[in-house]
Amino acid sequence: MPAVDALNALVLALAGSAWVYPVVFALVVVDGFFPPLPSETVVVALGALAISAGAPNLGWLIGVVTAGAVLGDSIAYLIGRRIGLTRFGWQRRPAVARIADKARTALLNRPASLLLTARYIPVGRVAVNMTAGATGFPIRRFLPLAALSGLAWATASVLVGVLAGAWLQSNPLLGALLAVAAALLLGVLIDAVVLRVVRNRTARQTGNRAQRGETPSLHREVGEVEAG
Repeated sequence: MPAVDALNALVLALAGSAWVYPVVFALVVVDGFFPPLPSETVVVALGALAISAGAPNLGWLIGVVTAGAVLGDSIAYLIGRRIGLTRFGWQRRPAVARIADKARTALLNRPASLLLTARYIPVGRVAVNMTAGATGFPIRRFLPLAALSGLAWATASVLVGVLAGAWLQSNPLLGALLAVAAALLLGVLIDAVVLRVVRNRTARQTGNRAQRGETPSLHREVGEVEAG
């Protein structure tokens, strides 16, 4: 897309200027709910320039990209909560509906894994975050996971650029694949810990629930389907 290419060129031209931070922040925010505007390539390129040209500052770059990712994902979440998953015709297409159904099921069973890994897939992260909002995934659980996934994605993207700028110029894909694998492993570990804590809490409260005539529900305890 000529417009996207021109925007990418503008951001890279600003690499040595303080303006690069607000511009890349805005780019990453919009990318969180508008996937046709990819930000990965710009972030990776800036990471490479930070090594080869000495600017921008790596710490500032990671921080700004993380903040933009969290805000963009949160906007997608709020859009999903406001409009739902069936308001527009394109949302009711079979392929889109299947993705939403899979995302809904995954949010019930392995929310951390899903939210952490979806950030690496431009269209996938928008669909997952909108589904989280539309299905009432608690905002108090969404925001910490969004922050963690944003930090992991920002760090991994910048690291790919750093490696490309230093010595892995011919194989940046390897760094990206390792980042996705690490995010997946982290998500599995988080889900395992959360579910263990919830099971222990549910076991302690089973007697009280039975006295009130309630049926224990692991998913309700985890909080995936209650409003934030």
